[in-house]
Amino acid sequence: MSVLNNPTHPAQNNTQQYIQWAMVALLVYLLICAVGMIGGGFKIAAGGKAKELFAFASNPFAGLVVGTVATALIQSSSTVTSIIVGLVAGGLPVSIAVPMIMGANIGTSITNTIVSLGHVRAKEEFKRAFSAATVHDFFNLLSVVIFLPLEIAFGILERMGLWLSQLFYGAGDASIKSFNFVKAATKPIVGTSKDLAKSMGDQLGGTLLIVVGVVFIFIAITLIGRLLKTLMVGKAKDIMHTAIGRGPVSGIASGTLVTVLVQSSSTTTSLMVPLAGSGSFKLRDIYPFTLGANIGTCVTAVLAATAVTGNAQAALQIAFIHLVYNVLGVVIIYGVPFLRFMPVKAAEKLGEVASNNKMAALGYILCVFFVAPIIGLGISSLI
Repeated sequence: MSVLNNPTHPAQNNTQQYIQWAMVALLVYLLICAVGMIGGGFKIAAGGKAKELFAFASNPFAGLVVGTVATALIQSSSTVTSIIVGLVAGGLPVSIAVPMIMGANIGTSITNTIVSLGHVRAKEEFKRAFSAATVHDFFNLLSVVIFLPLEIAFGILERMGLWLSQLFYGAGDASIKSFNFVKAATKPIVGTSKDLAKSMGDQLGGTLLIVVGVVFIFIAITLIGRLLKTLMVGKAKDIMHTAIGRGPVSGIASGTLVTVLVQSSSTTTSLMVPLAGSGSFKLRDIYPFTLGANIGTCVTAVLAATAVTGNAQAALQIAFIHLVYNVLGVVIIYGVPFLRFMPVKAAEKLGEVASNNKMAALGYILCVFFVAPIIGLGISSLI
């Protein structure tokens, strides 16, 4: 049998992996171009009136709801945050985007909660699995309870994101602006698409460019996720098995690394649900790994922000805000003893309730990710 006809031959496997990695690189390029298109399209359509267009979302609670529901429906915080980065590049005020980022963190945890429903037939197994899934929910909800009031009162995340963006995008030859080869590489596609959009008229062309950019982001992130799962999930599982139970620092670091490798916090946290359901690992061992997943998922937005057109520093700022928010959440919640295991205790209690009443699990998903946000949006519109 020839090498070409032998599917198990190492040379053929290596060639296939090289092709897959090349496809990942091309899709990352498409992702960055798509973010640039959204920013350019939004800027064309808004005509310098972005703040007026988003006046309805000036309430931080409305922004939080938009981020939560959008991510729950799309089931990808990477997609939503990349779209937000593109909108900020086009003129969406950073102060409006911050609560959206927080909402995206909440919405992304619906995936592993749904995965846990696969264990519903076995009571004790479902109890463990549902607890492992919802610990991510409670951590993200607690982060919002702590940081949203601080952000509204003092703008601490916005300030820290601005400071970090200035380090990378400040004046002088050492700034990212001076050697941003990625922006130069994407300029032909983004520039051409903007010229085509302008030729159709500001409103129509700008809107179409935003839609095309959003579609490309969906395609790029979906295909990147599939390819990286094929290439990396086996290694990710090995890292996870090695790290879990070796202490919180190891768990957080490994959760971050695995999420960077597979480019999906939903995948990372969903990998843990069956392990918890089977009883292989305890919830308190898996918990730090979940926290690391929150940090690792920020890589996509930072990458997307490096080559945007339009208000590039603001786009970089919101990407860093996402990173700072998740890092601070881990440091403060896990670092303060009385806060540390609040998400664990809440998840264990909810797992017990859900295992005794299966409808409670469904009610929880609908309430947290859809009903409560919609009610909150209605109340916030009256304030």
